[in-house]
Amino acid sequence: MIPVSGFEDQKVIVLGLGRSGLATAAALQAGGAEVLCWDDGAEARGRAEEAGRTLHDLTRREAYQGVAALITSPGIPHLYPTTNPHIARAYEEGVPVDNDIGLFFASFGTGDWVEFDQPPRVIAVTGSNGKSTTSALIHHVLTEAGRPAQLAGNIGRGVLDLDPPREGEVIVLELSSYQTELARALTPDVAVFTNLSPDHLDRHGGLGGYFAAKRRLFSEGGPDRAVIGVDEPEGLFLAGQMAQGPGDDRVMRVSVERKLTGSGWLIYARKGFLSETRK
Repeated sequence: MIPVSGFEDQKVIVLGLGRSGLATAAALQAGGAEVLCWDDGAEARGRAEEAGRTLHDLTRREAYQGVAALITSPGIPHLYPTTNPHIARAYEEGVPVDNDIGLFFASFGTGDWVEFDQPPRVIAVTGSNGKSTTSALIHHVLTEAGRPAQLAGNIGRGVLDLDPPREGEVIVLELSSYQTELARALTPDVAVFTNLSPDHLDRHGGLGGYFAAKRRLFSEGGPDRAVIGVDEPEGLFLAGQMAQGPGDDRVMRVSVERKLTGSGWLIYARKGFLSETRK
């Protein structure tokens, strides 16, 4: 478990009591927060009570008094197509809204890391297609190379249910647009953008909103290195926004459709071979 920091002795509401919601509640409690839970589904509330969680009815007028934050599950809409009424109420009351991904990045580093010669790293993968395969492959390669690694996010375990990272360990996260669009902290060491195709358009208010949700992984703090598929205009735009100059090799441009030319770090599939150039 990754204990959540920053909420010691404060009331925090967890909205949505599925797998990630219950893991979030446990991580908040481990960090010293007073955790209050709610779900509109009676069955989910019953499971939470069986797990020893304190229910907090968000339909009551005084529900948000003294509350430091509302942590919502990714599947609950916070803006489009309509804002969930509990989240809308939090906005009206001035209560910050976050999700487990934001809590993870805000709580990932610990004081113990000063003893590490090689600190843990995070690789985060997003995109429309191939992100599960890419995340699993990265994790597999790391493991086969003898590097300690864990896989989580939209695949495998919930991010706050991970074991505290060891020295030199790599956390590989698959992140959906639902997870990146609301997280208040997004600071991976490496961020990967596979591609973009229309998906979840109602949830994001159109293709522009969908891309904006993905783009946040690269703009909320910014990764040390970005690997970006450039076969769509959005990926090409994102690579251009990330690079500080023509030869900036912190941005790796990747194509499966054409030969890439120009400066920088370029990787592309051509005539059955994978080609790589750096100039």
